[in-house]
Amino acid sequence: MSGDPINPSILREYDIRGVVGETLLAEDVERIGRAFGSIVADKFGAGRTVCVGYDGRLSSPELAENLIVGLASTGTQVLVIEQGPTPLLYFATTMQKAAGGMMITGSHNPPDYNGIKMMLGGKSFFGDDIQEIGRRIAQGDYVEGEGSVGMLPMVAAYESRLLQSFDPGKELNVAWDPGNGATGDIVQSLIEKLSGAHHLINGEVDGTFPNHHPDPTVEKNLVQLKALVAENKCDLGIGFDGDGDRIGVIDSQGRVLWGDQLMVIWARDVLSRLPGSPIIADVKASKVFYDEVEKAGGDAIMWKTGHSLIKSRMAELKAPLAGEMSGHIFFADDYYGFDDALYAAIRLLNILGHSDQNLDQMRDALPQMVNTPEVRFDCPDERKFSLVEEVKARLAADPAIKVNTIDGVRVDTDDGWWLLRASNTQPVLVVRCESDSDAGLDRLKALVVEQLALSGMDAPDFG
Repeated sequence: MSGDPINPSILREYDIRGVVGETLLAEDVERIGRAFGSIVADKFGAGRTVCVGYDGRLSSPELAENLIVGLASTGTQVLVIEQGPTPLLYFATTMQKAAGGMMITGSHNPPDYNGIKMMLGGKSFFGDDIQEIGRRIAQGDYVEGEGSVGMLPMVAAYESRLLQSFDPGKELNVAWDPGNGATGDIVQSLIEKLSGAHHLINGEVDGTFPNHHPDPTVEKNLVQLKALVAENKCDLGIGFDGDGDRIGVIDSQGRVLWGDQLMVIWARDVLSRLPGSPIIADVKASKVFYDEVEKAGGDAIMWKTGHSLIKSRMAELKAPLAGEMSGHIFFADDYYGFDDALYAAIRLLNILGHSDQNLDQMRDALPQMVNTPEVRFDCPDERKFSLVEEVKARLAADPAIKVNTIDGVRVDTDDGWWLLRASNTQPVLVVRCESDSDAGLDRLKALVVEQLALSGMDAPDFG
């Protein structure tokens, strides 16, 4: 038996992602549900359940309906949770001990995108697992059965769990910006119950994202949050991405604390209770992160970028904390090991509430490096990985160059380091450079430009 294959470009390394109506069709999502439901059936047999959630994008309700139809056709018991952020789906799947979880979400992509993030057996579903979905669809290899569909309200329990972790100290003045993403309703309810003063903008869930793009790790998307912090003389500002699994933070002066800087703050707190623990960050993280974690008595581990990849590595090493520059933060010391930006925010408020230092002072106390932001620039999907391989091959031929190839190429020089890798979620290349001087940073940028030119690629705008 065989079927029509789906567009292979939507089968990413750690989720499914495409443009709705172009590369990702509603009927495709039903077939993805059938394929995933069949994989679950083969692994778990009768009585299996799969939780389904969906974010606030305009296309999400329809795609969720198609997904549910596909899952139920395999004999799966489908539990549908309310519209909300991806961590709500992870929480529901964990609490129910469900065989699987599927979240309709376009994450931080533009409004015309959507996709699916998945869990299987309490673990990330990625890589070859996602390719297996494509193979099953192409072969028409489905389990048939009569499933069921039920509602599973989980927002109240999730909010209660977040509040359970809040440890109030001194009162804080906090600005919040969900960016019209899927966390909006929960943030609004949550801050009514937290001590201190709280100020909210863009709290209405709106899949057109009318105020700014829902990615708080891009500084131009923080303009409104910075204004809110300044207007209300807040201690800090907190933003979330479109589906609430990524966090962005600014201090009282409107300065961004990037993911690796925030990770140092969380790591010190975790290591005060769990000395010697492995703490994981992705390949884009600053050398400062690795140095400061070691100083704090931890074992700093560098790993590949990607929420599923980080989660899997975290489970392997039994690490209590992991994070990415992109704002995915994972706690397993007193939480469940999945990326939850709302929980990460609570943990940050706890630290600040019990510290003699404010966030500005914590930021200023870190070694000051000069670096580029995470620079993303267009490169076709069919070209991006081969280009990185070309650069890797050229660098490998020079024994004087130290290269880490865990994920793309991270090159250490006397001036600092630079990174080139291919995005697993978009047709882009990612570059980052870091040095302890402006002149050193310029030399690192020049090395990147040189390597890109050798592969026929124009230099990115380093900002």
